[in-house]
Amino acid sequence: DAAARSELVSRFVAGAGLPCTHLHVPTPRRYKRPGLPRATEQRNAGLAWLRQRHQHLPPPQPGVLFFADDDNTYSLELFQEMRTTRKVSVWPVGLVGGRRYERPVVENGKVVGWYTGWRADRPFAIDMAGFAVSLQVILSHPKAVFKRRGSQPGMQESDFLKQITTVEELEPKANNCTKVVLVWHTRTEKVNLANEPKYHLDTVNIEV
Repeated sequence: DAAARSELVSRFVAGAGLPCTHLHVPTPRRYKRPGLPRATEQRNAGLAWLRQRHQHLPPPQPGVLFFADDDNTYSLELFQEMRTTRKVSVWPVGLVGGRRYERPVVENGKVVGWYTGWRADRPFAIDMAGFAVSLQVILSHPKAVFKRRGSQPGMQESDFLKQITTVEELEPKANNCTKVVLVWHTRTEKVNLANEPKYHLDTVNIEV
């Protein structure tokens, strides 16, 4: 969320040794207010990059899209689970919505409802960390994006998924969403720097 690349992020991804494309796009100031959805522009920038990169390549093009957030914690096993996604796969997420976890309720291999602590009436009562999408689905729905107009906080997942799938088509992972949680929405809280010294500061300045 910036007008230019962050040197901190650039060094981090370079050190990871993985193929990577570092995108950046700022959120307009008018949208940086409490009660408005966040990260809309950034997720849409990623979608646009994927479509532009793959639009002229012949199918099939294997790949899975997952919206990873900076306030989540992941088990590597999660990424093994999502590898077999055919369209849209789902699984439980820990520490969300006032409960220890949220999950899709599954019967006979199909999602039939939601175990959640907030707005169970949402079309897809799921956290952003709780689903992955096949690249083919993204390419076959070129107009599917995260929307600003008419969208509310907590509804962006539903607003996006409604454009590309139905609840009946969801693919439950993690042993029909009953397995141990593989991703946690740990959240980013306001920093408490009560023990940071006001005087006699460190002799080096380390970016964090």
